[in-house]
Amino acid sequence: MSGRAGRDTFGDLLETAAVRWGDREALAFEGRRWSFAAFLAETDRAAAALLAAGVAPGEHVAVWMGGVPAHLFVLFALWRLGAVPVPINTRFRAREMAYVLAQSEAATLVAEARIGATDQRPLLAEALGPLGGQDPRALALDGFPALRRVVLLGADDLGPGMLDWRALAAGAATDGAAVRPRAAAMHADDPAFVMYTSGTTGFPKGVVQPHGAVLRNVRDQANRMGVTPNDVILSYLPLFHVFSLYTATLMSPATGARQVLMRTFDAGAALDLVAAERVTMLHGFDTHFRDLLDHPRRTELDLSSLRTGILAAGMASSEPIARRMQDVMRTITAYGMTEIGACAAESFLDSDLEVRTRMSGWPQHGYEFRIVDPATGATLPPGAIGEILVRGYHVTPGYYRKPEETAAAIDAEGWFHTGDCGLLRADGCLRFLGRYKDMLKVGGENVDPIEVERVLLEDRRVAQAAVVGAPDPRLAEVPVAFVVADGAPPRGEELIAACRKRLASFKVPRRIVFVDRLPMTGSGKVQKYLLREEAARLAGGREGDGR
Repeated sequence: MSGRAGRDTFGDLLETAAVRWGDREALAFEGRRWSFAAFLAETDRAAAALLAAGVAPGEHVAVWMGGVPAHLFVLFALWRLGAVPVPINTRFRAREMAYVLAQSEAATLVAEARIGATDQRPLLAEALGPLGGQDPRALALDGFPALRRVVLLGADDLGPGMLDWRALAAGAATDGAAVRPRAAAMHADDPAFVMYTSGTTGFPKGVVQPHGAVLRNVRDQANRMGVTPNDVILSYLPLFHVFSLYTATLMSPATGARQVLMRTFDAGAALDLVAAERVTMLHGFDTHFRDLLDHPRRTELDLSSLRTGILAAGMASSEPIARRMQDVMRTITAYGMTEIGACAAESFLDSDLEVRTRMSGWPQHGYEFRIVDPATGATLPPGAIGEILVRGYHVTPGYYRKPEETAAAIDAEGWFHTGDCGLLRADGCLRFLGRYKDMLKVGGENVDPIEVERVLLEDRRVAQAAVVGAPDPRLAEVPVAFVVADGAPPRGEELIAACRKRLASFKVPRRIVFVDRLPMTGSGKVQKYLLREEAARLAGGREGDGR
């Protein structure tokens, strides 16, 4: 299986785990439990349903699902079939989802009817348009030339033009015989996913990564953290996110560790599960760890099983949380992104306190780091602050259908220009300090300010808009919009409400500040560093909407 030349795929990984660990528990979710063998069986049942729907090898399949076991089974089923999942952020609104669906050239969309308390069907209808009169196995939709079918899970009222997951599963063979030839044809260099991450162009970019490179990175992470079959990983990070994919979804079958899945993050429920399931590992951003530390029942529960986890931070604002967390467990730090893998750099379990709370760790095997002057490209000496460049086996082959963006990010020598600011110590340890790009990081989620600005500019009363980040005690930073009105200005609440209808909640500006003009450079570019200073001042003063 995975030991054969050229075979190092996610589907192979799961089959190997089922053989090696069989009856050991692989997954727990709200009182239900699956062994590794049962996990594989559920996956192959899901694969048979997708086969019945007509999913072909190499086909892009968009997945819009929440934190439930069916999401995991669908993902591994697609990998077993040789298809390429396109995970979609469940917080996206119709406009954002439609863009990803079209740009990725997805031929199939697999979606839950409900994610949490939200009925997704109105969003699907808004994004796709009417499906009435369409053949559900051969859709022909304006704006989505590649899309052929929509498969809906968990719906009693299916609606026209969609395929019912339960009907597909009920009529499909479940012995895995039709799935195994597809799985056997896969190769380590085949694309494993197209995962969308916000970019500076104002629209998300689809990052392509191959199976083998991802699995190498997962195994190197496991070695740094000493993961064994005795570990229990609490998984509350969203399953569409690269962080969750590497540290839980793939880490479990790669190591034999048990995964305890949550629908969504809730600090109290997470702490209860740590105590009840004897969780040994949990990961997250400083937002998650702050909520866990500040929960009033934390000190009442037995959390002694916790031993380690990745606290993905690094900026100065994260250091106090990282230091507090050491009283609960020995966290480690890491640096990564979808384009280079979740952990291109990582600290060790025996790293000192400074490294585990302020630094981002040392490069994994197969990676190189450089710090350069962003203006000249010259390599800077140890300790000097500049832009972080990364080169190695896990740098993405490119952004899907975006050759210009790929060429701008990856130079002729293979160095990926991250746009992030940092330094390297003399011993090669990296410290991430922030971003040269204007990207915001809101509670661990990337927010492209250009995308938010475009939504604001759709209001004819808005002449100019500039979005920057303001410091926030819980989310690290939140969006603030500076707006120049054309004539009588709208109220700030009106613009925020319009953004809520078009954007994921974490992208919505928390404050609208009306100004007479935006500060500009001589070449006509907005001086956002001045706006960030003003946003920070307003955040400290708790002033209104700036009108």
